[in-house]
Amino acid sequence: MHEQRKLDHIRINLEEDVNFRHLTTGLENYHFLHQALPELDLTEVDLSISFLGKTLKAPLLISSMTGGTEQAQLINRTLAEAAELTGIAMGVGSQRAALEDPFLADTFQVRPVAPTAVLLANLGAVQLNYGYTAEHCQRAVDMIEADALILHFNALQEAVQPEGNTNFSALLVKIEQVCQALPVPVIAKEVGWGFSEDAVRRLVEAGVAAIDVAGAGGTSWTQVEMYRANSEIRRRVAATFVDWGIPTSEAIVAARRANPNLPIIASGGLRNGLDIAKCIALGATLGGMAGPFLKAAVKSLQAVLDEIEIAKTELAITMFAIGVDSVFALQHTDRLIKRSGL
Repeated sequence: MHEQRKLDHIRINLEEDVNFRHLTTGLENYHFLHQALPELDLTEVDLSISFLGKTLKAPLLISSMTGGTEQAQLINRTLAEAAELTGIAMGVGSQRAALEDPFLADTFQVRPVAPTAVLLANLGAVQLNYGYTAEHCQRAVDMIEADALILHFNALQEAVQPEGNTNFSALLVKIEQVCQALPVPVIAKEVGWGFSEDAVRRLVEAGVAAIDVAGAGGTSWTQVEMYRANSEIRRRVAATFVDWGIPTSEAIVAARRANPNLPIIASGGLRNGLDIAKCIALGATLGGMAGPFLKAAVKSLQAVLDEIEIAKTELAITMFAIGVDSVFALQHTDRLIKRSGL
């Protein structure tokens, strides 16, 4: 059942239009003030950052996508190899399947091809209401020798899934227990509808070390579930929520307001290095992309490396063209302007 669901998710993401209909990331409302006199050498632009005590060669995360199937294993290995070669971070998909069926663990185990990459384990936060404990979280971390654990929040997806786990009550206290028990940092991640300022504040108070805002404007998981729906009722219900969520740009600003020192991963509809630059200028620490990397990973390792190279080059050129030479300077630039009248 679980394996079929994961196969469905990969197939639908590759074959169907699963984007929001009208709602966007909001990033198109921002533009950079061009600097004709950058007083910089492009080759001096430094993309490296520190994230959760580790160094990344670029502020880029291959966002969590998949696991639990043979196809997913190939995809994960390809992505991990690319992360290792380029010095960026990678998250795996939800490891619940592998905790329930240890035979599937090797579809997530990418450490052999990525000995030094920053790897993020991943479980659904809601599972803490379905028998999961800090010990399960530790097992997920150990399974892939992860540097941190992502707890993902997907209330709307669970609500429109026929087999959804919809008891999200009293989760915060359990999240706090996990944050206290684990030796690695915990990252709270939405899956594409964004966190509001109050949600970020409460999660940070509970001990969460970083937030992946995963805002609206990219892949809409209600659309994915609509394509999976086994009845007309389910299809119609899922379709209603096609434009639900907090746009990525707004979610970054909200998270930054909630906590000025919080590491923020921007994801949800990022498609290139210019998008990543805008997110960092809004207050993010790094940008995560899933869709472009998934489409590349089913082709080849080289295709993934090309995607990463393009994103890094676009980011570096953006920084050069506004006259900043570091990601820290980009985070504090005053050259990102919101277009008026939109």
